[in-house]
Amino acid sequence: MEQIDLEPLRTVFYLRLATVQTTFKRYLYYQIDWRDRLIGIRGARGVGKTTLLLQYIKENFKDKSKVFWVSLDNLWFKTNNLLSLVEYLYNYGVTTLFFDEVHKFKDWSLYLKNFYDNYPDLKIVYTGSSMLEIDNSKADLSRRQVLYTLGNMSFREYLDFAKIIKLDPLTLDNLLENHIDIALDIMPKVKVLKCFDDYLRQGCYPFAGEIKGGYYMRLNSVIQLVIESDMPATVDISYSTVEKIKTLLMLVVGNVPFEVNVSKLAESLGSTRDSCLKMLYTLDKGSIISLLTKDLKNYRHLTAPAKVYLYNTNLMYALSNKIDVGTLRETFFFSQLQLLFDVRYPKKGDFIVDGKYLFEVGGPNKTFDQIKNIPQSYLAIDGIESGIGNRIPLWMFGLLY
Repeated sequence: MEQIDLEPLRTVFYLRLATVQTTFKRYLYYQIDWRDRLIGIRGARGVGKTTLLLQYIKENFKDKSKVFWVSLDNLWFKTNNLLSLVEYLYNYGVTTLFFDEVHKFKDWSLYLKNFYDNYPDLKIVYTGSSMLEIDNSKADLSRRQVLYTLGNMSFREYLDFAKIIKLDPLTLDNLLENHIDIALDIMPKVKVLKCFDDYLRQGCYPFAGEIKGGYYMRLNSVIQLVIESDMPATVDISYSTVEKIKTLLMLVVGNVPFEVNVSKLAESLGSTRDSCLKMLYTLDKGSIISLLTKDLKNYRHLTAPAKVYLYNTNLMYALSNKIDVGTLRETFFFSQLQLLFDVRYPKKGDFIVDGKYLFEVGGPNKTFDQIKNIPQSYLAIDGIESGIGNRIPLWMFGLLY
């Protein structure tokens, strides 16, 4: 390989690096221990994985000859060899490699394992689809790597991203115990209910700042790419299954949240119960829907979910013209907590978090009738700026990451 062979990749790398902004960073930027030799970052399309890598490179590598970033879905690899590229870069002094979109590259995990083993002083950071199955890949990377998941933007991040206010993330315990004081500190500085409504509609993805209009068109394109491109790249599914997954998604959109009857759903699709379950869990792993289960969610032993939600509220607006406010509230709550906690469907109430905190989600007139006399039970109330006792404003659950 010659220097000139790398010019197409280097040109793209430097162009992306020159244009990336560093004023706003996703929460995960600060949580990653960048000293580790092999770091994996998985997440949904559009949540900012590539930007996160380029921000880190821009701010931490004064000598750009020591680092190289490349997307593995680049057409360059149709006629060029990844092994030769890495060998060449290593021999010419590159110490850290950043690989984007690894799920699009056949046998990607095997390549990364070999790079890790053959170049013991080389650091590797990669990103890929939220559907990546690390433990089931051809090369087991679980013992070599540290794996992170990047979720969609929280309400707290949106407030920072939109240059409204910078707030530190809260712990759940701090929120439950001190929500009144926290709300009273924020309220004079922010029209919080207006900002919250804006977030529910168009605040979950950083690319909202890149486009003036057509946000929901962009979201629909993202959904289509996940189903038609990312899913076949990570899961062994046929074209007919892809089409059934699209139909299943629209059935879900028209009914969320609902207590799932998998057999009836399968009948509507002309499919088997097991196939329907696999499709539901594939959409869940693709960060398009979220499955609320009674027991711990297990992708190897699929059980019927208790309820199905869309992954976030922006997807609700993108896919449907009819928004049920109750569903919107529950979707927000679930989307903000499932990344950090074990959230399940309880016998009473809407959600139980880490097996001890019980929550009912509703509007200003919501009462404790359904969960009265249950220890550590709370109401997450929409439409209020501040709460009292165990009545906590719904928007405050967006301040956890």
